[in-house]
Amino acid sequence: MTQSEENYLKAIYHLTTITDTDVSTNAIAETMETKASSVTDMIKKLAEKDLVNYKKYQGVSLTVKGSLAAKMIVRKHRLWEVFLVEKLDFSWDEVHDVAEQLEHIKSEKLINKLADFLGNPTEDPHGDPIPDANGDVQKVEKQLLSELNIGQNGICVGVKDTSSEFLKYLDKQKISLGSQIEFLEREEFDLSLKIKVDHTILSISNKIASNIFMKLN
Repeated sequence: MTQSEENYLKAIYHLTTITDTDVSTNAIAETMETKASSVTDMIKKLAEKDLVNYKKYQGVSLTVKGSLAAKMIVRKHRLWEVFLVEKLDFSWDEVHDVAEQLEHIKSEKLINKLADFLGNPTEDPHGDPIPDANGDVQKVEKQLLSELNIGQNGICVGVKDTSSEFLKYLDKQKISLGSQIEFLEREEFDLSLKIKVDHTILSISNKIASNIFMKLN
């Protein structure tokens, strides 16, 4: 596969994790920041390689072969993110762009040795699951902080928005994976939240709360 084909497969895979239906070409175009006509051309190429199923006006889904290929790309990306954070002291807001380049390395032996070297982690620095060598993904029960009820508490286990700007904001607020968060109060006017992070009380917007994943205690 070309790098472009791999990028499309990964994009389709990510979209399928947030919907129960086939993925529209418009959604893929938005994710890839390209024209719908370009997406259609690429989808036809992927279909010829038995990587996707495509029916005009009905959307796109990954075949078994395509799903495994996409998971292996995601596996490489997330393992490299762990490596960059744990071994090279990158911060969690720096690793995505570098991992985007490293995920296209073809050597399966290298990636398996990398996984062993890191202790076969199951999550990346943003809390996203890392598929194993067979493509199996360990699912974690989680929900958005914005969806909790007042008085509930738990641990931050991931973020929905992995942009550098959002992660830097969380760093400023001392919110990271593993942080204990308690939902104290919701402001009716703008739906902002008052929370306790470890031992510090903060006020955050509903937008911020809608991008933090929690595992309840």
